Amino acid sequence: MDDRDTGFTEYFAARSSTLRSTAFLLCGDWHRAEDLVQTTFIKLYRVWNRVAERGKLDGYVRKILVRTFLDEARRGFFRRETVTEDPGDTSLPSSTGAVEDRVVLLRALTRVPARQRAALVLRYWEDLSLEESARVLRCSTGTVKSQASRGLALLRDELPASVTL
Repeated sequence: MDDRDTGFTEYFAARSSTLRSTAFLLCGDWHRAEDLVQTTFIKLYRVWNRVAERGKLDGYVRKILVRTFLDEARRGFFRRETVTEDPGDTSLPSSTGAVEDRVVLLRALTRVPARQRAALVLRYWEDLSLEESARVLRCSTGTVKSQASRGLALLRDELPASVTL
């Protein structure tokens, strides 16, 4: 294995699970999150030798992930299946508490439009500044503010009164 592959393999091993969590928050489906992460790392591998500043690599990879997610959402690639109120044969545990709140929050997050969801994940999960989020989303800081604000408003509308943001 050459230096290129060794460096890429080490980076993949160190960051793939964190990136998968971010991808899950974007799309709300673990299988699709895996696909997004895989696509992200394929795109990264293609330019691995040209990525000069390894210190900024996490931001670059995050940008690839978010743009891949938004491109797929824009094209309607995953629109064949829709989330419904009736989950079918599965049921949630009847216990109350943090686990149930998390499930309810994640379900509500999937109902937020893709661009607003991306703004929420970047600002509140990845803890990026307005400027960093705007660079990743390729928009102004005002757009990030409005998208995050609208996304939070939709989340509040979707969540029962017992769950607070």
